[in-house]
Amino acid sequence: MKKLLLSVVASLSLFAMAACGSSDTAGKPLSENQLKIGVTAGPHEQIMEKVKEVAAEKGLEIQIEVFTEYVMPNVALAEGDLDVNSFQHKPYLDNFKSERNLDLIEVATNVNFPMGIYSIGLGNVSELQAGDKVGLPNDPTNGARALILFEAAGLITLKEGIGVKATVNDIVENPLNLNFIELEASQLPRQLDELAAAAINTNFAVEHGFVPTRDSIFIEPNDSPWVNVIAVRTENKDDAVIKKLIEAYHSEEVKQFIIDTFEGSVVPSW
Repeated sequence: MKKLLLSVVASLSLFAMAACGSSDTAGKPLSENQLKIGVTAGPHEQIMEKVKEVAAEKGLEIQIEVFTEYVMPNVALAEGDLDVNSFQHKPYLDNFKSERNLDLIEVATNVNFPMGIYSIGLGNVSELQAGDKVGLPNDPTNGARALILFEAAGLITLKEGIGVKATVNDIVENPLNLNFIELEASQLPRQLDELAAAAINTNFAVEHGFVPTRDSIFIEPNDSPWVNVIAVRTENKDDAVIKKLIEAYHSEEVKQFIIDTFEGSVVPSW
């Protein structure tokens, strides 16, 4: 029994040492021709596979690590288990690194999953009438995103400087006296019959059969605050290999791949 206990303790000690060693790469310069990049499953994974092809032609080898949730890609990057990640928009990155005190930074934009304003009966936001009901998501992040979209469309004015923290209470000008209806994001496409228009996230719009760039009556610009970003540890932001990665990602080959593959539900930022 004593020998078994000692064996277990030794095994746990080795495991702890291995876990501590997983972050040894943090603080060291990145390889000039290799990168380990974290992405989420789905479009980001598909796009990075294409980037990997283009990068290989430039002498850059990319190893792709796929995640199915949003927490670990940033934790793994901060701890040195990844060199880069590509899965999140800037507001999420800023909030995550602030909450966890992580020294991460975005080095380039990549794609946008554009929120659009959709309507069954209207062809343009200019056709909205006084007192119309307009839908938006009821969660804080997507609600703020919708309000920023409404402001960009010229429908409202928000409190100066409120940005991604906006709520309906921060509307300071509403010339048409629009009635903003907050609903669960997934329900908005199903409620369009009851609304003059609604701001709908790309995933729910696509599920309902919409193509954002074709069917929306107003859509986020490519440089919206919600565009996704490529992130690294701050110490590596100027490394030559990162610039090589950005060149590969921002290539015409990758742009055309995104356009052809996603048909407007994912939009290149460059």
